[in-house]
Amino acid sequence: MPNLSSNGCSVWVTSSTQLARTPTAIALGKFDGVHRGHQRVIDSIIQHRDFTTSSPTYATVVTFHPHPQEFFSGTPRALLTPLEEKVQYLQSLHVDQLVLLPFDRELSALAPEDFVERILVEQLCAVRISVGADFRFGAKRTGTAKDLRAIAAKFSIPVEIICLETHSHSDISSSGDGDGRVSTSRIRDALAQGDIQCANHLLGRSYTLTGQVIQGKQLGRTIGFPTANLQLPPDKFLPKTGVYAVRITIGASDAVKYGVMNIGTRPTVAGENLTVEVHIFDWHQDLYGEKICVYLEKFIRPEQKFPSLDALKSQIQADCVIAQNFFHC
Repeated sequence: MPNLSSNGCSVWVTSSTQLARTPTAIALGKFDGVHRGHQRVIDSIIQHRDFTTSSPTYATVVTFHPHPQEFFSGTPRALLTPLEEKVQYLQSLHVDQLVLLPFDRELSALAPEDFVERILVEQLCAVRISVGADFRFGAKRTGTAKDLRAIAAKFSIPVEIICLETHSHSDISSSGDGDGRVSTSRIRDALAQGDIQCANHLLGRSYTLTGQVIQGKQLGRTIGFPTANLQLPPDKFLPKTGVYAVRITIGASDAVKYGVMNIGTRPTVAGENLTVEVHIFDWHQDLYGEKICVYLEKFIRPEQKFPSLDALKSQIQADCVIAQNFFHC
């Protein structure tokens, strides 16, 4: 992966430790989703960075690319937060830089002691490290968060271990399970089930699809519901197919629009490829080429095949009413 610039924002992004700004206060982990638990790990380094000296400390998120699971499985892994989206969230948390360690055979074989000494100490000049309590690292994931603390102590580097974020089942729907831990896997499971309420609660924000509007087959216009066909990053994790009530922002504007979104293959019109289409209420302008953000707020129904276009039109009308009532618009 090539070295990256700041991608138009204030977060410095690099896949080379030689280009990292040092010294660093490091939040260490995979951080897919940048969920509530991740935010606590990151907040720890934000609170301790220091720009008052001649050698400022940079609040640095250190993660891996590709995702370790993708490396070991040999198959692409869909992400809750592809790189550009992750950078945007890190910027909102006031992170100074993102270091993407190339996860390859050499890195995966490093013993925990070597990982800390070579990468965190020698290359990134860490002065403080923050990790979640379930963090594992080193060859065959043999290193624990407590091991990291013990190894780093030899270099007088404090390590803060953040207790796992949990949620109350009384606050969300019943799709969350087990001990109530906030985790990427639980968010993925909730999204796969269409449980947007649960996923958004665990994330601490609405799950978002961000992409460019491209030309589709324009079938929506023929039944009175024009849609914006959204092209997403290829590694974006998609939730359960079906219809959602959504909020939308267009381009750089903060103005919020409302609408319904369909994720699916459009079986009523013999569609084959998976598409993401958004109908924006009371919107009649051309959106081709625009970047839009779609915030998922409510799962309305699964995708289904209707006997006719009239039946499909009637159902979309009903979907719109449900969304408008949900948003009080």
